[in-house]
Amino acid sequence: MRRFRFFILPVLFLVAASEVRADEKPNIILVMADDQGWGDMAYNGHPVLKTPNFDKMAKTGLKFDRFYAAAPVCSPTRASVLTGRHPNRMGAFSWGHSLRPQEVTLAEALRLAGYATGHFGKWHLGSVRAGSPVNPGASGFDEWFSAENFFDNNPILSRRGKAVPCEGESSMVTVDAALDFIHEQSKDKKPFLAVVWFGSPHAPHEASEKHKEMYPGVDKKLQNFYGEITGMDEAFGKLRDELKKMGIAENTILWYCSDNGALPGVGSSGPFRGKKASIYEGGVLVPALLEWPARIKKHRTTMVRCITSDIYPTLIDIVGATPKKQPPLDGISLVPLLDGTMKVRPRPMGFWQHPTGGIGTPSHKWMTELLAAQKAGKEPDDPSKLRLDAGKNLKKYPLDAFPGHAAWVDGDWKLHRIVGPKKEKARFELYDLAKDPSERNDLAGKEAERVATMSRALEEWQRSVVRSLNGEDY
Repeated sequence: MRRFRFFILPVLFLVAASEVRADEKPNIILVMADDQGWGDMAYNGHPVLKTPNFDKMAKTGLKFDRFYAAAPVCSPTRASVLTGRHPNRMGAFSWGHSLRPQEVTLAEALRLAGYATGHFGKWHLGSVRAGSPVNPGASGFDEWFSAENFFDNNPILSRRGKAVPCEGESSMVTVDAALDFIHEQSKDKKPFLAVVWFGSPHAPHEASEKHKEMYPGVDKKLQNFYGEITGMDEAFGKLRDELKKMGIAENTILWYCSDNGALPGVGSSGPFRGKKASIYEGGVLVPALLEWPARIKKHRTTMVRCITSDIYPTLIDIVGATPKKQPPLDGISLVPLLDGTMKVRPRPMGFWQHPTGGIGTPSHKWMTELLAAQKAGKEPDDPSKLRLDAGKNLKKYPLDAFPGHAAWVDGDWKLHRIVGPKKEKARFELYDLAKDPSERNDLAGKEAERVATMSRALEEWQRSVVRSLNGEDY
């Protein structure tokens, strides 16, 4: 059993823009669903769902069969995408928690490398009001048309802090806004990062009539849920088709995934245990696809375990640029995987569901209030909605107490460390995911030495996370 050591990446300097011609840099589009489980895809065997556009990409690009969200709920996973770090490092424990302004984001790194950057759709990492230290603009995005949280059809979105009422199916509204940005950058021959985060299929489910009618004879609740996913699929298909029409699909990285596992009651985890809010496999395994025709010439499926924290280090590796001082990363570069040479993950993955609760961020209510205020010539300045305290007065957490439910995935072995609400002594569960992907046969009692070794590595990683949480990286 190898012992895990946490690595701090060496200090590197940005590659000068003159060293890499703009036309050699790939465009990058990151698309994310909100609450779509591993099994909520026709290509993963769902018996009812219609996802023809996702299915097409699953047959042409790289299909990840063991791709994990860094957390079992939305905001933390989104934080991992933009930073390459476990969300607890920045205090993004649960839904509604923000980034810290001190974090280095993917948008900031790529903008320094010559990229135009845009965010479209669900933000949920801070405010979408002007003047916030954690709005998309303050986090590295040149253009943003964003929502505080999930949103439904005919949403009100924030264009750089200005509330704008929209008409249309929510996923298509998001894609159309992103395409406006993409068309502009394509005309200017400038490489771009477009982050396209849907508000679907988050509850409450309100599919368009067109998409509901595609599921006759099923329960109304499921009609709306399935219809939202099919609406998302249609919008994704339009995005993919437009890239081809513009002639930029060949050198565009199009990366799709969800932010957490399946919704209880309606979503599918496939054969895996658990759903959203759980760090058993079904709560963190998500559908994921990647297409980059210039580099990935043939379709293939990978069983290598990957995670949303890998997105940041992979993309800055591809672009060849990274900040002058990079705080500790939890993700790894997947460039060898893209090139077909990575057969197993070289480093373990840590999960930690901290018991800190979520923060309510009712997007529709807040955006309606913002629209009304701005129409009246006012600019609301509620500090709690602007998140003016983000990153300030950092609370100090102990380095010898790790509450909540954590897990450590090393190869095919997964160790769970569970501390209940009364902070009793940690108990452990151990699963061999190769033989028992559904986590039904706990081997902790039979593998005492493995449990001891893996638990030491997990706790070493948790101490590293707490040091970051306490502000030692800044």
